[in-house]
Amino acid sequence: MTSSRKLDHAVTLVVILAMVMMILPNVIILPASFGGEDYIIFPPRSFSTKWYHTFFETPAWQSATVNSLIVAVCSMIAATIVGTLAALGMVRLSQRSRGLMMSFFLLPTIVPTIITGVALYGLLARTGLRGGVFGIVLGHTIIATPFVIINVVAALQRMDMRLEHGARSLGASPLKAFYYVTLPIIWPGIAAGAAFAFLTSFSELVLALFLTSGATTTLPVQMWSGIRFEINPTVAAASTLFVVVSCVMLLVVGLLRRKGERTA
Repeated sequence: MTSSRKLDHAVTLVVILAMVMMILPNVIILPASFGGEDYIIFPPRSFSTKWYHTFFETPAWQSATVNSLIVAVCSMIAATIVGTLAALGMVRLSQRSRGLMMSFFLLPTIVPTIITGVALYGLLARTGLRGGVFGIVLGHTIIATPFVIINVVAALQRMDMRLEHGARSLGASPLKAFYYVTLPIIWPGIAAGAAFAFLTSFSELVLALFLTSGATTTLPVQMWSGIRFEINPTVAAASTLFVVVSCVMLLVVGLLRRKGERTA
């Protein structure tokens, strides 16, 4: 066996081990959510769906789920608009300026979220907005926007910009050129960025711990409280639903990216 093949096998083994480590918690939490016992145990000794009934029938879990959906949808819309506009502006800059702007917009993914949470907590507390939906949406928009920018910039870089220039040279206004030429080509990238923004907001915990109040508790915060104060399989049921939603959204993102590559 050549050294090159040995290296390939070693890399493959590392990748498989990494995948097992990432999937293992989900493999444990899924059967645990169907356990009939009053505590989380793996493997479960009996099977029941009562914890899913508890999740959907308990007002605290219902309220937290609705809050998370409202915040995630609002954050997704705001991040998609801001991120798309930023990406459209950046691709028209020089290579050096584009790199600087990209580094600036990616800061929320580099700076620890707890620092962003402390900064927003002080700002929103002074303005009386802490604990409201607006503050949470603002925080989640900040950390979700980079994912939209990355996807839209990638879509724009695959696009032949001469198409847009051709539309402009034929008399189309910038808005019409974008609507009729650019948008139909890059929309899979925009949609993929929006899906990532939704997932980022829907699963975010650290900022939500700083910015939520009792009435605006989100699902991750409710799960965190459930783990701290009452360890029962309802948390496992919520985690399983989280995993299902995430897998569906990632599947949608994969399909959109494939469509975007064919469109470009």
